[in-house]
Amino acid sequence: MSKKILLAEDTISPEEQVALGEWIKTAARLTKGPLCLEFESVFARKLGVKHAVFVNSGSSANLLVAWTLLESGRLRNRTVIAPAVSWGTTVTPFLQFGFDVKLCDCDGFNLGLDVAHFERLCAEHKPAAAILVHVLGHPCRMDEIMAICRKYGVLLIEDTCEALASTYGEKNCGTMGLAGTFSFYFGHQISTIEGGMVVTDNTEFYNLLLSIRSHGWSRDVDAATHDAWTKEYSVDAVRDLYTFYYAGFNLRAAEPNAFLGLSQIGKIDAYAAVRQRNYQRYVERMPAGHWVQTCEAGFLANFAFGVLAENRQEVHRHLTEHGIECRPLICGNIGRHPFWLKRGGQIDLPMADTVHDYGMYLPNHARLSLEDVDRVCEKYAEVARPAAFPASRA
Repeated sequence: MSKKILLAEDTISPEEQVALGEWIKTAARLTKGPLCLEFESVFARKLGVKHAVFVNSGSSANLLVAWTLLESGRLRNRTVIAPAVSWGTTVTPFLQFGFDVKLCDCDGFNLGLDVAHFERLCAEHKPAAAILVHVLGHPCRMDEIMAICRKYGVLLIEDTCEALASTYGEKNCGTMGLAGTFSFYFGHQISTIEGGMVVTDNTEFYNLLLSIRSHGWSRDVDAATHDAWTKEYSVDAVRDLYTFYYAGFNLRAAEPNAFLGLSQIGKIDAYAAVRQRNYQRYVERMPAGHWVQTCEAGFLANFAFGVLAENRQEVHRHLTEHGIECRPLICGNIGRHPFWLKRGGQIDLPMADTVHDYGMYLPNHARLSLEDVDRVCEKYAEVARPAAFPASRA
């Protein structure tokens, strides 16, 4: 059998592992410290935003944003729109914090929010906030989505965990709403073993994120914010050391994660270029008549290659037998997962249902060669029968 083609491979090199081991031998501090602050600063500059907050996972980044929205006092209600085609922890933090979550169907091209359905939901439910996902690195239709958000006064969060380095026009994904979230898990565009980031240009929101990330205290916030809080609550310098201004968590990352992040960040562009190259090869080699995910990206750092196969079980079995890993196309329709069904029953979302029933994704990562892509496409074409979205919204 030919070599196994993995769905994802770690971006951390053996040399980086050795360097990390040598650094740990002499490191004075392993919990959150100066390297975490440096990584936040470098990442913010890379994305072109004012602020970045390093956390222990992309899921924690979404959790932190959801709770900070509530604590911020910026919400007129607890209604939020979330994408049906997304990830469990895109949606579950809002459910856990008592939001009324309305699921939006997906676009038949990029798999992000369906713009028409999104506007209908905004008009009907008047949500205070929305979260979107740039699915498999493909940017959503941001001009139209941002216009709808302005029209209805909706605060927008971008789950960018699959889309680091993808751009919409000249803007980095994750930088167009109130906040963007990122993941540095194994197999993502870069890895810090576990880790995530929240970015924002809003300084007030940033200070709340910093406090809530670390117990709700004031140690990490800027001087002006710290002074305002201690003055408002008449907290002296000693008491301030253990005063909790918000109901917080401990979602901090650690110095070894930041050490790897600082090593990885200089490789983002090179890794992303390979992902884009592989995506283009997939498009060229896909069998005629098969759906291909497309978008309006300025640059596409494709996370994985999405397909729709009418005989998905057979395709999965055939690829697996030939040493090629594949998966469902992320969660399919969140509205058909047990945790959702236990809360309210199934929702009619025809586009997301198509992804749920027929969607799968194929490997793409920075260590995948063009020859690997060709082999995946060859084996896929041997058995796959095309599926399609409903004609009315594809």
